[in-house]
Amino acid sequence: MAHPLSSRTSTRILLVAVWSFACGGSGDDVAPQRAEGLRKPQAAIEATADRQSSGTAAVAPPGDSQILFGDLHIHTSYSWDGFLFSLPLVGGEGVHPPADACDFARYCADLDFFALTDHAESMLAENWSASKESIRHCNALAGDASDPDLVAFMGFEWSQAGLTPETHWGHRNVIFPGTDESELPTRPIGAGAKRELHQALGRNMATLRWLQPQGFREYTAFVDYIDALSRREVCEEGVGVHELPLTCEEIAPSPHELYAKLDEWGFETLAIPHGTTWGTYTPAGSSIAKHLDPLHYDRERQGLIEIYSGHGNSEDFRDFRPFEIDADGERSCPEPTADYLPCCWQAGEIMRSRCGDLEASECQARVELARRYAANVDLRPHNVFPDAAPEQWLDCGQCRDCLRPSYGYRPRESVQYAMALSDPQATDADGRPLRFRYGFVGSSDGHSARPGTGYKQIERSMMTDAVGTPGFIIDTFNHWSRRMDDPRMPIAPERGAIGVVGSDNRVASFLYAGGLAAVHSQSRSREAIWQAMKRREVYGTSGPRILLWFDLTNAPSGPVPMGAEVELAENPRFEVRSVGAFQQQPGCPEWSRQGLRPERLQRLCRNECYHPSDERYAISAIEVVRIRPQTRHGEAVAPLIEDPWRRFPCDREQDGCSAVFEDPEYATSGRDALYYVRVLQEPTTALNGAPLSTQFDAEGNAIGTTLCWGDDKDSLAGCPAPVQERAWSSPIFVNQPRRPERTRETSP
Repeated sequence: MAHPLSSRTSTRILLVAVWSFACGGSGDDVAPQRAEGLRKPQAAIEATADRQSSGTAAVAPPGDSQILFGDLHIHTSYSWDGFLFSLPLVGGEGVHPPADACDFARYCADLDFFALTDHAESMLAENWSASKESIRHCNALAGDASDPDLVAFMGFEWSQAGLTPETHWGHRNVIFPGTDESELPTRPIGAGAKRELHQALGRNMATLRWLQPQGFREYTAFVDYIDALSRREVCEEGVGVHELPLTCEEIAPSPHELYAKLDEWGFETLAIPHGTTWGTYTPAGSSIAKHLDPLHYDRERQGLIEIYSGHGNSEDFRDFRPFEIDADGERSCPEPTADYLPCCWQAGEIMRSRCGDLEASECQARVELARRYAANVDLRPHNVFPDAAPEQWLDCGQCRDCLRPSYGYRPRESVQYAMALSDPQATDADGRPLRFRYGFVGSSDGHSARPGTGYKQIERSMMTDAVGTPGFIIDTFNHWSRRMDDPRMPIAPERGAIGVVGSDNRVASFLYAGGLAAVHSQSRSREAIWQAMKRREVYGTSGPRILLWFDLTNAPSGPVPMGAEVELAENPRFEVRSVGAFQQQPGCPEWSRQGLRPERLQRLCRNECYHPSDERYAISAIEVVRIRPQTRHGEAVAPLIEDPWRRFPCDREQDGCSAVFEDPEYATSGRDALYYVRVLQEPTTALNGAPLSTQFDAEGNAIGTTLCWGDDKDSLAGCPAPVQERAWSSPIFVNQPRRPERTRETSP
């Protein structure tokens, strides 16, 4: 139940603000605080299961597990950015409280499970309490707990963003298995350090409501919400979590402090890193290696990692760097390669284009100065020339050959890089060198309470986080309105600027429809789904519901599935099987149209639901990635990642695809190895399928880009381009047998 509030606070919280302006003056309750949709009809549930199993008998392995699809990363308007994106200045459609997530998951996306993960740093006590109540109500509508139509998990996002590579830990979704009051903490646990950002947003909104009086009510609600956030007291340090006041802001600045607080609560949790390669808040030069510090490492909680979301793909390691460091620790700017254009280099080229009548020596000196300034910025090198058009930066800082990559790609925060790391000086609970053992999931990271976007590549403003980015937001995040006294002289940006909106407006070209988390579950129950996640029998997709099985067939105790870890002396043998996703029909199925009011179905999913036909897309290929983790400190990582190590083309006429393979080098290599498969579906058209659409000259130099603007002013169709959607299995970890310790001989 919601906690009582003082009269002063009660008018300033988002809970009240959401209700006050979401309902509007029409009298139509478009944003209710309780989900409307009842349990899906049993016939619809059975039809989904029958459709999934039909036509896969030749590929699917025997067994009683089933594949369920969900989204473990969804925000509502209880997140500060979710609230911001709902406002008129970005073309927002109004607020989306947690009830929307339940109805969308059940009736629009037809998911099996989802998790609510609003930003802990921007949730008032009343928001947290309301979210828990909403999740409990969503589960109450699901029917028999042993066979629910939908499982809703409760969680929060711990959103840490350091200003330097050394202090950056990144974001984690903390998810709990239970939803009763006794199974959840009293308050979410944030990373802190957001007050200046929130206050700046509040000041700008307070001004904007007078400039856009038609949105006065919405902006005032946001200002009141920001005011309430700013007035929270930080919880006292050294006080146990059970003794802290209800309404204080609980802060854990680092992973080990977060885990310590979760240990105090005593709840089982998953802490899932996500957006690791996303350069909008990840400082240049950051590396996931520091997460292997035993102080911050928690094998049980760190069981999963988000390999793909609506904010891009974080799978691929590429051996490029935004800057070089010399022996004295000074940064310099590397030259471009065929695969990568450093932003510091492009800063120099922008300067060169402005030289005009400058002497050649002076021009070159300023070019070098611009490159040095940009190389020394941890975030947002574009502020070297804040007045430069985003197209002038071409595709600098981006991964050119990755599927829908994260913006400002940070390869040493990628999943592949993480899986290749090892710390031989520290040991895990099993006595082996400390290393990551992540299972892979996908999710959406959407901010409009819409879990499971990506079932159709349409309606960009609904399926992605792409929003308009007026100049005021740019000013708020990084002083981009600062005038240049001399546009032919680069500026040395202040270090430490941070935010979510790209300073050059290119970030909208890197926002996609969401991915999915798939689990091999023994049943539809909450406990079965949770246990599948705990044992890493999961995989991620880029959005489509591709079916995937991956097994080690000669494990000592018999076949084991993806996510397993075994000790093996002989060469491992594997089998992979996959079936493409169903092609979609337009509109919504009849049961969806009957389950929600027409106006609610229109607002939530614009009358476009998950609506499978009987036809599936073909699987084009199965690729196997082999990674052999480091065996010594400082061992080069690139040679350890073999991508692809094996590739199996698939017959497009088959119903699905399968492959059997063996690693003939494992037994004699003396090295542990992990293997995962990446299944590629036949090409289809996708939103933002080719970020920036870079054009090259005959020598391979980038000469132009085509931006996909957040407000769709030049891209009403969402910048479609063909892609090969895919699924990533969790790895199977195969370890060499441990050598018996030698018995030391001693003299009598």
